Amino acid sequence: MYTLIFATNNQNKVQEIQSLVGVDFKIIPLKEAGIDIDIPEPHDSFQENAYEKAKTIFSMTNEHCFSEDTGLEIEILNGAPGVKSARYAGDERNFQANIDKVLLELKGIDNRAAQFRTVICLIWKETTYYFEGICSGHIATEMQGEKGFGYDPIFIPEGDTRSFAQMTMSEKNKYSHRQKAVTQLFAFLRSQQSN
Repeated sequence: MYTLIFATNNQNKVQEIQSLVGVDFKIIPLKEAGIDIDIPEPHDSFQENAYEKAKTIFSMTNEHCFSEDTGLEIEILNGAPGVKSARYAGDERNFQANIDKVLLELKGIDNRAAQFRTVICLIWKETTYYFEGICSGHIATEMQGEKGFGYDPIFIPEGDTRSFAQMTMSEKNKYSHRQKAVTQLFAFLRSQQSN
């Protein structure tokens, strides 16, 4: 079994990714790896932010590691909140405030097209790889559901009428941007196992 450090302390993300990976790999969040830092995300692209996090952890541990940067991109808002998704309403990362801000900005607007984008950066044997997943959908007019995290209560994926927050983990994984990127990541890692 391979162990991979995941450059996050977001337990929701750890559980979501571990549920996709199965038993071949053990995902270790920063806290479990004994790392207690908040890595900045100063860049204007998901790829650069993901690399910043992975590079920081690799330079500290010299271990296989990966990170991801995910955001909600709303068409009518020119791709906002984008890389600022977690801090859209302020630096305190309050997702209720973020949701309230999005709903206010879209009030009375018909075009509610949006997508979630995930970029994963893997540093494996000192080489950097990227994997991307996108989930298209639209923004609901109000919050729906109690499950999930982040913007899940207002995001309805293409092909469904429910928000991510109304779905079980396995239902969400059928659409999930993160699942698409993680599937590519672990397909790559499994190909490395057989080399």
